[in-house]
Amino acid sequence: MDTAPTQPPLFTPPPASAIPDNAFGKIVRQGEQIFLRTPELAPGFVGNNLTCASCHLDAGRRPDSAPMWAAYVVYPAYRAKNGHVNTLAERLQGCFRFSMNGKPPAADDPVLTALQTYMFWLAQEAPTGVKLAGQGYPKLAPPPQKPDYVRGSEVFGQFCAACHGSQGQGQKQGDHWVFPALWGPDSYNWGAGMHQIGNAAGFILANMPLAQAGLLSPQEAWDVAYFMNAHERPQDPRYKDSVAATRKRYHDDDDTLYGLEINGHVLGSESPPAGGRLQRDAEADGTAAR
Repeated sequence: MDTAPTQPPLFTPPPASAIPDNAFGKIVRQGEQIFLRTPELAPGFVGNNLTCASCHLDAGRRPDSAPMWAAYVVYPAYRAKNGHVNTLAERLQGCFRFSMNGKPPAADDPVLTALQTYMFWLAQEAPTGVKLAGQGYPKLAPPPQKPDYVRGSEVFGQFCAACHGSQGQGQKQGDHWVFPALWGPDSYNWGAGMHQIGNAAGFILANMPLAQAGLLSPQEAWDVAYFMNAHERPQDPRYKDSVAATRKRYHDDDDTLYGLEINGHVLGSESPPAGGRLQRDAEADGTAAR
C-alpha cells in the first residue's frame, strides 16, 4: 500500500495580457489595478502606504507569496483568528483592517467586487476546494538557534535597508511608494498576519531580497523577521483596556512579540493609533469614533 503523502496540485495563473477585452475583463482590470495601487484607488479604506502587492508579490501571482489564485479556491473557510467560517469578502475586509491599517469596505462595495473578480479570473482554471502548491507563505521548521535581535539587525542592514530604509520606513519615488514600510506609522498594524514571526520568516526566505530570493539562510530569515517585528507599529484595532489584556486575548503565543519587553520597551505601549491617516483625517474633521 502506497502511503506517500499526496503532493499539492501545481497551478499557473494566466498572464495579465490574457485579461479579456469585454465587460468582465473591465472589472478584472479594475481589480488588478486596485491590487497594485491600493491607497490611490481605494483611499477611503487604506490608512497606510502599502498595496495588496506589498505582501502578495507579482500582482498576487507569485507562489509562496500568499497568491490570490490559491486563496480563492479555498474560501469560504474557517479561521481561528475570528472563530468562524469566513467568506472571501470577509477575508479581504480583514486585510484592509489589519494589513492596510484601514477600514473594511462593505461586503458589496465595488472595491471588494473588483478584487474578488480579479481573484476569480486568476483562479478560474484551478481545481477548487484543495490546497494548491505555493499557497500562503512557506511554513518553516524551527530555526537551529532562537531568533535573535542583534543577528537580525545585521541581516537587515546587509540585505534589507537599501530598499526599505535604515529605519524600516520604506522608500518612494516622488509620490509613488516603491518599497513598503516594515514598521512605524506607515506599516501594517499589530493585528496583521505579517506581524507573526513565522509568517514573516516564510515570506522573507521565499521572496527576499527582491529578485534575489535564496540569498538568506532559514536562520537569517527567522532572525530578520524577529528584528522587523521587534519594532513599534500601529496599534491592534482590537485593542481593549491594556496591552497586557490585548496580548492575553489575541497574541498569547510565541509567534508574536506584541506586549513583550524588547530592549527595555514593551511593544504596543507606544503604538500609533490604529487607522493611520483615516483616523487622523477623522480626528481633524471631528468624525473620529469616540
